[in-house]
Amino acid sequence: QEIEKLEHLDKWCRDLKILYLQNNLIPKIENVGKLKKLEYLNVALNNIERIENLEGCEELKKLDLTANFIGELSSIEALKYNIHLKELFLVGNPCTEFEGYRQFVVATLHQLKCLDSKEIERSERIQALQNYPEVKRKIREQEQAYLLKRAREKEEAQRRMQERKDKKQKQIESKLGFDRKTAGNCFSSPDSLQNKENHQAEGDREQEMWRTVEDDEEDDRRFWEEPTPYTPESRLETHRYIEEKRRAKNNIRKSKKSEKPLYTLVTAEGKVLNVNAPKLHFSLKDDEENNQIILDLAVYRHLDTSLLDVDVQPTYIRVLVKGKPFQLVLPEEVKPDSSSAKRSQTTGHLVVSMPKVCKII
Repeated sequence: QEIEKLEHLDKWCRDLKILYLQNNLIPKIENVGKLKKLEYLNVALNNIERIENLEGCEELKKLDLTANFIGELSSIEALKYNIHLKELFLVGNPCTEFEGYRQFVVATLHQLKCLDSKEIERSERIQALQNYPEVKRKIREQEQAYLLKRAREKEEAQRRMQERKDKKQKQIESKLGFDRKTAGNCFSSPDSLQNKENHQAEGDREQEMWRTVEDDEEDDRRFWEEPTPYTPESRLETHRYIEEKRRAKNNIRKSKKSEKPLYTLVTAEGKVLNVNAPKLHFSLKDDEENNQIILDLAVYRHLDTSLLDVDVQPTYIRVLVKGKPFQLVLPEEVKPDSSSAKRSQTTGHLVVSMPKVCKII
């Protein structure tokens, strides 16, 4: 689901009784204070570090905070005002490793009946209340030590993130330099469809693509093999890394779809080829009576004429149909300047009449 922030719930869904938000990236409990009828809130497997902003949930009976990052155990005191709260789940949080964790929770929340799926006995609560001052002092000490550790983890995460940003910036600058070089190669050529420079640029692009793929694989391997502590920052970083990879793959897929394929119309030796990229039916007629060659190209009837570009050369004809080339080598030499092209009124076909150079004797 990948939710990173709780918002709008208190405005749009005020009558909610049960709310499941497990397995997301929520860092803070917020914007739920107006859910007066809420009875069960499940925010397990998120990035929550303290319990807060639940005072307004007057009917809350069950709260699941399993496998979050709650280290401020004293923040459970905010739940004193939720007088109907009977079940609380904190298993999998750092605070559960504190000495005296269960006694502190049991003594602090008198209304609680069950903690981490284990029922609270009356004798257990009495004993917890008797030792409460000492347990509370120990919890505060452990909490402070944990908060210092978290501060160091945040600094380390910030440093790691900055290093990754700097590396990414260098990769972008390197790619921009390559693109400028490739663009220079492309524009130095008179015909981008068939010249050698274009093939060279295409080869460069392919080599660069393979280098990028190899670099990505190396980065991917390094990212997953790098030992990192399990923290809210590392969890969020992993999510964003996966999301970035997914976006990159989608962009590559889209660019491949939008890329126009290059067609070889003339070989390196200068031989003109027959090409039918638009895959249209055609007929070539030798009109001996009028000493001309007639090409009938079956373009679509409703195709706008502005999408057709006709180029008649002495030995071949080229027609671009929506950017796709149709090229045909002619059996005899023709006069380009005397040629004419028109659309058939009945079929919409393109009809090109090309007078021959050799006159009939």
